[in-house]
Amino acid sequence: MLEFDEVSKSFWTGKQRKVILDRASFRVELGNSLGILAPNGTGKTTIINMMAGLEKPDEGQIHRGCRISFPLGFMGGVVSRHTGTENARYIAELYGLDPDYVEAFSRWLCGLEEYFDMPLGTYSAGMRARFCFSLMLALDFDMYLIDEGMPSTTDVEFNRKAGAVLRERLERTTVVIVSHQPATLEKYCRSAAVLKDGQMYMFDTLEEAKRLYDYETQS
Repeated sequence: MLEFDEVSKSFWTGKQRKVILDRASFRVELGNSLGILAPNGTGKTTIINMMAGLEKPDEGQIHRGCRISFPLGFMGGVVSRHTGTENARYIAELYGLDPDYVEAFSRWLCGLEEYFDMPLGTYSAGMRARFCFSLMLALDFDMYLIDEGMPSTTDVEFNRKAGAVLRERLERTTVVIVSHQPATLEKYCRSAAVLKDGQMYMFDTLEEAKRLYDYETQS
């Protein structure tokens, strides 16, 4: 279970205060994947980062009653001067997992060959994205967080392998995905929400959420 209880979050843009959430309360239950619809620039990435614990609310509480992933494609948490092997084993130990398994899984999935034993600082942006993506999939979570703005990779073989692993994983776990496009949510989510005026409006179905979202974006 993931719960936001009277959570507020805002930023000062230099000209005005941008409100992301205003005393918002909502809950995501395990087994009920949730899609969040919001236009670009409304704070989708901020909300995902708050769910992961990467950003703190200004007010209110966030309760995490399960193992929640860092956002899919998140580039933080790894150290550039360390090798892929060192990073994989360190992250495994942080999560209390078998370092041998996490290293082997990451090495197989990202397919970086000899670069896996080189510092991440020598990686291209695409190689680093593949490594971080693989590392997250090597960890076992109850709830996965997906930001539509996550880094992508042009490596066809990696996309095929990672996509197959992700689809299998999502069949037995819960996902929260934020997007400005309803079509992005259809393959992942049964229920949906709309972020509007600092509040999260929850719906049992994506179709219900789309009606409010379409009205707001077209008006």
